[in-house]
Amino acid sequence: MNSALSFTNSPYTSFMHETKIRLSNGIELHVEMGGNPQDPAIMLIMGLGAQMLFWPDFFCKSLIDQGYRVIRFDNRDIGLSSKIRHSGPGLNTFKLMGRFALGLENQGAPYNLYDMAEDAALLIEHLGLETVSVLGASMGGMIAQILAAKYPEKVNTLGLIFTSNNQPLLPPPFPKQLLSLIGKPQSTDEDGIVNHSVKVFNLIGSPGYVNQLEVMQTARKLYQRSYYPAGVLQQFLAILCTGSLLQLSKQIQQPTLVVHGSCDRLLPPSHGKAVAKAITEAKFELINGMGHDMPPHFIPHLSGLFADHFKLKH
Repeated sequence: MNSALSFTNSPYTSFMHETKIRLSNGIELHVEMGGNPQDPAIMLIMGLGAQMLFWPDFFCKSLIDQGYRVIRFDNRDIGLSSKIRHSGPGLNTFKLMGRFALGLENQGAPYNLYDMAEDAALLIEHLGLETVSVLGASMGGMIAQILAAKYPEKVNTLGLIFTSNNQPLLPPPFPKQLLSLIGKPQSTDEDGIVNHSVKVFNLIGSPGYVNQLEVMQTARKLYQRSYYPAGVLQQFLAILCTGSLLQLSKQIQQPTLVVHGSCDRLLPPSHGKAVAKAITEAKFELINGMGHDMPPHFIPHLSGLFADHFKLKH
């Protein structure tokens, strides 16, 4: 059942319509849509522990202005979407990370990225869309690769930004950046969590382009909207228990654009290059000075690149 929600005081919803959608697998997703329903649709899939608001409003508005309908949503276990309660045995994250880096199989997570790709496929179906362009960031790019390979009839063009196919022996994330993302804040009150988020933004963001005041305001807004650290860990376990997507990437036939920042220290650029190499005729674009984020400085260029790419099928 759909129930439209209206947050008239929230600036980020001024051009986006919010709704809750219960999928046929029982997962409930919190979705925002903007633009003309007659325009070609772009579905945005966000990354690890990141609420859909990590797709900047400026970026969404720019795609809408270029003639697209934009759909963004909170993945399961984050933001205002369903939370997955797991009562199974605890997993040794560092042991799983070691096995993952060597390309060995892991099991035991409450769900994996294939389940998350199914969420996206069911959402496309529920919205009555025959086919969409898909843009995935970071973990969302991994989900997008699965979606394009497993549900090719639903995806007409593919965009990927600062992502990986997790093939064995790629350079690992820099420890400081990774541990900041999955680590615990020193204090669990609002200020402690906001300060921790600001630290993460600074560590993984584009050097010289992180606006401290904006980052602080965003971190507070995200905390007040939803704070669920268990979901971040479970999404990380989903990545570790999915493993390499190399063979799956090779099945992707849709026109694909892979974009990566030269200063990304969470997923170094070699990850994006590996994805582009694995996907037939994929194009690769390195953005000089960009990290693992989308600061306003780079958005006109990024939105132009993806808008032009997605026109290939329209």
